Amino acid sequence: MFACLYLPLPVNSAPGRAEGRGQRAELAHAALLQLARDFSPRVEIHGDRTVTLDINGLGSLIGDPRSIGEELRRTAADAGLRVHIAVAATSTAAMLLAHARAGLTVVSRGEEAAVLAPLPLSVLSLAGFGLRASDSRPGAASQKPGVEQLARWGIRTLGDLAALPSDALAARLGQDGLRWQRWARGEDARPLVPAGSAERFEASLDLEWPIEGLEPLSFVLARLLEPLCDRLEHQDRGVVTLHVRLTLVTREMHERSVDLPAPMRDARVLRTLALLDLESHPPPAAIDRVTIGVDVTEGRVLQFGLFARALPTDKLATLMARLGALVGSDHVGAPSLVDTHRPGAFAMATFEPSHTPNPKSPTPHPKLTPASVLRRFRSPIPARVTIEQGRPARVITDRRGFSGGRVERCDGPWRSSGDWWKHAWNCDEWDVTLRDGTGYRISQALDDRQAWFVDGLLD
Repeated sequence: MFACLYLPLPVNSAPGRAEGRGQRAELAHAALLQLARDFSPRVEIHGDRTVTLDINGLGSLIGDPRSIGEELRRTAADAGLRVHIAVAATSTAAMLLAHARAGLTVVSRGEEAAVLAPLPLSVLSLAGFGLRASDSRPGAASQKPGVEQLARWGIRTLGDLAALPSDALAARLGQDGLRWQRWARGEDARPLVPAGSAERFEASLDLEWPIEGLEPLSFVLARLLEPLCDRLEHQDRGVVTLHVRLTLVTREMHERSVDLPAPMRDARVLRTLALLDLESHPPPAAIDRVTIGVDVTEGRVLQFGLFARALPTDKLATLMARLGALVGSDHVGAPSLVDTHRPGAFAMATFEPSHTPNPKSPTPHPKLTPASVLRRFRSPIPARVTIEQGRPARVITDRRGFSGGRVERCDGPWRSSGDWWKHAWNCDEWDVTLRDGTGYRISQALDDRQAWFVDGLLD
């Protein structure tokens, strides 16, 4: 059995601002949805003013379908809602009757088509079943038929539509006509699809006396996070972002958010992360109220191999938070490449460890393997370079362990270092190979000194 609750628009609504009307509509929709959820966890939402709920199983608690409908109407009246209520064996019949009749309507099983037969065709458009209410648009004759077109064919009620031969109806109206006919008979085209409940995971505590410092705050956070993590455990949810909102004695709000590397629901770890973040960004005054909110996702389920080591997510998150509190959050992370040829250029990204690579994964194609690698020195080595015909002919350096000599091969000059769209060129670079096979990347500074340097080894 199904029950449909329809909240009609008030006939005489006082004129007011659009914002006020919109706010009242949101409050009415929330109250209607809460009313339905108080009776059944399986609730489907149809727009802002209609909900359908599955009432199977309420017979042992409330009684027969009429008693359930009377209880729904009484509860709605106590909540200040004037709704149309229909109870039927199919959700389609309940929706059509709730939109067509005020008050409470109860239909016995098997009598849906007979009860729906006298209803006008406009109920299908009013209930949102895809039939247009009017054909007054330009070119409507070439579009799908509406209520007025079907009325010109002599079809004015749901009973008239339900009594037509299905083959002839499909030949003239296609699949749309067959769907309208099934709905006119009160048949369900699909099962009820329950809407997920947007449960908010938030906890607050008003303090009797203002507190200062992290030590008393840690006890408050533990008191809030432990029951919150228990709720997350029951709902199989994990925290991806932790929000801490502190109301200060100055009536200001101190808000901090901590992004987690993986979903977790350990109260001790969450408290440690929140305290470490507040240690780096302490509140400027004493605290009157503490609020904890979390953004959640489905619990993470990982299946590791027999000899694979699980990622230390909780310990890693705590370590990263401690390092961030010590050296600053901008100085902790993983280096990432940037779109530039400037030597040593990188950006700091969030550190997200990956799993151990699969040893059975295919190796890269030999053609994609780089032919040479530049091992750049952290500090370039001064060198003396002999130029012949505008190209390096000999390279000599005084650094112990680095060879020098005649240049057998020379490529360049390269002007690839630096962001050319931001800065002017500051050096010319050459790739040279000496007689003993040693490869160097050398550069000449484009300044008054015209000094030469060995930037790195070519392998």
